[in-house]
Amino acid sequence: MNREFFYFDIQHAINVHDWIIQKSGGLKGNREINLLDSALTNIQNDLYYPSFEEKLKHLVIAVNKFHPFNDGNKRSCLVLGAYFLEINGYDFCVEKFVIEMENIVVWLAEGRIDDDLLLDIIKSIIHEDEFSESLKLKLIERII
Repeated sequence: MNREFFYFDIQHAINVHDWIIQKSGGLKGNREINLLDSALTNIQNDLYYPSFEEKLKHLVIAVNKFHPFNDGNKRSCLVLGAYFLEINGYDFCVEKFVIEMENIVVWLAEGRIDDDLLLDIIKSIIHEDEFSESLKLKLIERII
């Protein structure tokens, strides 16, 4: 049985980003917003992103790496990822997601974290109490 997922649109993403910039500072405005709009559409395609974790991974990457906003992309990918978790019933791990992903999004932007490792991290945040020893070792190898 396929599960129905809930999504948000580009205007919501822009509103969240604008709120983040207003509260924490930074340069206002959009840069490559069409890339984020495309990503928000694509994550709804279950052929491309069949699992929730894959959808969330692509959302985080799209906001982080595509630089849709002039500033605050890492902060926005964190908040939008947490919101995506919440609206899809994963509110039990939203706080953990924000805490664990704070450094991860920086390392992702720096190119230290790739797609596969990010997916492993997201799966762990959702399904495990803490990162496994093998995941911790992979992270250490990438960030040192």
